[in-house]
Parts: sequence; C-alpha cells; structure tokens
Amino acid sequence: MDDLKGLFKNTRQHLMSGVSYMIPFVVAGGVLLALSVLLYGSAAVPPDGTTLNDLFNIGAAGLGLMVPILAGFIAFSMADRPGIAPGAIGGALANKIGAGFLGGIVAGILAGVVVFYIKKIKVPAVMRSVMPIFVIPLVGTFIVGGLMMWVLGAPIAAAMVGLKLWLAGLGTGNIIALGIILGLMIAFDMGGPINKVAYGFGTAMVGTIDQATGMAAPMALKIMAGIGVAICVPPIGMGVATFLAPKKYTSEEKEAGKAAVLMGLIGITEGAIPFAASDPLKVIPSIMVGAAAGAATAMFLGAGNPAPWGGWIVLPVSIGAGSYVIATLVGVAVTALMVNTLKPKVTETAAKTAVGSSEEVELTFE
Repeated sequence: MDDLKGLFKNTRQHLMSGVSYMIPFVVAGGVLLALSVLLYGSAAVPPDGTTLNDLFNIGAAGLGLMVPILAGFIAFSMADRPGIAPGAIGGALANKIGAGFLGGIVAGILAGVVVFYIKKIKVPAVMRSVMPIFVIPLVGTFIVGGLMMWVLGAPIAAAMVGLKLWLAGLGTGNIIALGIILGLMIAFDMGGPINKVAYGFGTAMVGTIDQATGMAAPMALKIMAGIGVAICVPPIGMGVATFLAPKKYTSEEKEAGKAAVLMGLIGITEGAIPFAASDPLKVIPSIMVGAAAGAATAMFLGAGNPAPWGGWIVLPVSIGAGSYVIATLVGVAVTALMVNTLKPKVTETAAKTAVGSSEEVELTFE
C-alpha cells in the first residue's frame, strides 16, 4: 500500500514525463497537418492522390502517435522500461475505443501500476533475464489491453450513444445555452469522444439542407460557427497564455505554445493536449470555460459557418466573419487569463527534474 501511495504521490511527475516525450509528436504532426490544410486553402482534407494529401497523412500519423507515446512514457516514469509497451499499447487501444487522451492517461497509469507490481514477483534466477524483455511486457500488455477493451470499451461506447441522443433532444430554443454546452463538450477532451459527439452534431446539422433554399438552415450555420470557434480556442488560448506568462511554463511548453497557435488557427484542437495532460485540473476547466464563452458569443452575434471545420481557415466562407473573429478572441482571452490565474510559476530546474530530458534519461532494465 505504501508503494502505491508513493506512485500516486508523484502523479504529476509521471504526467509531465509522458508530456515531455509526447510534445515532439504533437508539434511535428500538428504543424505538418496544419501546413497541408493551409496550402490547400480550404477547410477540408486535401484530395486523395495529391502531395498535400500525403503531407496531411504524415501529419495525421504524428498526431495519431500522440496518445500511445503519452501513455507509454507515463508508464515508463512509473515502472521503467518494461512499462513502455503495456502503456503505449494501452494508449493505442484508448484511441481505438474512442477514449481519447484522457483514456491514454488512464492506460498509462494503469500500465505503470500493473508493471510495477509484476516486477515485485519473485522468480527463479534463470527467469530474471527474460522477465523485463518478455514476461513483464507480455503479461502487462495482456492485463492493460484486456481492461481497456473488455472493461472500459463498452461503457464508453454506451455513454457516447446516450450523449448523442441527449444532445439531439436539446433542440435549439435557447441558443446561448446550446452554445455553452457545445463549447464545454468540444474543449473537454480535445478530439476525444465527447468532442466528437459535439462536432458530429454540428456537422450533421450543417449537412441538413433546407429544401426551400437549397442551403443549410441559418440555425445550423450558427451552431457550426459556435463549434468552429470552440475548436480553435483551446490551442490558441494556451499558446497565448505562454506568451503572457512565460514564467508559468517550461521551455518545452513555450515551444509547444507556438505550434498550438498555428494548429488552432487551422482547427486542430489537439494542440492544447500537452498542456491539459501535464496539468489537467487547471488547464481543462480553463479551456472549457473559454471555449464555452467563445461558442456562445459566436452564436449570439449571429456568425455562421457552412464548413464542417473549425479555426480561422473557415473565415473566407463564413457568414459574419467579424463576429466569428470577435468570438474567438473572447474565448482566447478567457482561457489565457483563467489558466494563468490558476497556474503557479515554474522553475526550469524543477521542470527538468519532473520530466527528465532525452539526454539524461537512461533506459536500463531493472
């Protein structure tokens, strides 16, 4: 029990370790993906068979590795090298079942605990050499993977179905309340299942054509405008926060903040994930409040977005582009000010101790 308390006492250190290794994947993948959409010049995935589509897929591959890397190195921080495979595979399964980065954190911590205790099992001397490279990763992966697939998968899927039905039943009577709800959902898990429910609701509304006009209904355009703003507020807000209060962020986070702004402008909410993963209790509420403020403002001001995308790349086709920009700035300001009020200053020495560095981390078997 004391060992378990010790593991969870250093939870922030474990999260920061995972984030440290994850950030290069977010930056490389996110910037390349954003660049492909920027060069294409339209709020959509570039067409198949083009160089820009290839560039998009390269970026998407980088972002796709984000959660497995996060989970793998959370487990590494908790249980050393034997924890990497169970953690990373658990993180990949979190993506598969739709649990997003929050599921990745759960998988990483779960793998760390499982492997930590497997390592304590006494085995004959002849088995000791194969334990860290064969037995522990194999058994750990089976346990963690089984829990993700057979225990967590079905409840998450059922919850998402229920959430979709609830959202569809809300109606559009109170546009401000709907904007707040959609903004909160978009920002909560940044590309995870709850985000996708809200985004799917918006795209379905835009896809419903009014037979009289041949276009999406004005209310549908307003809903997608709120969602489009909410998509870009978390990464831009966190990027701006690093500029406003640099002493509250590590050098890695400040570099990630620059990429996050670009990703947000192109409509990639995942740019905020490194910040949320390292300090979820302060960052997630801040981006949720900011996204809700931005979405509600966009819908109140009457902005419209006919494109099933977010960020400022939709401005050329948007209705009331000025209102869309104002709403984004409102959400960004709320996020940046709130998170910087909540976060304490960090020292680079303490940050390096928490996350380690690629030069200092020694991967050894124990």
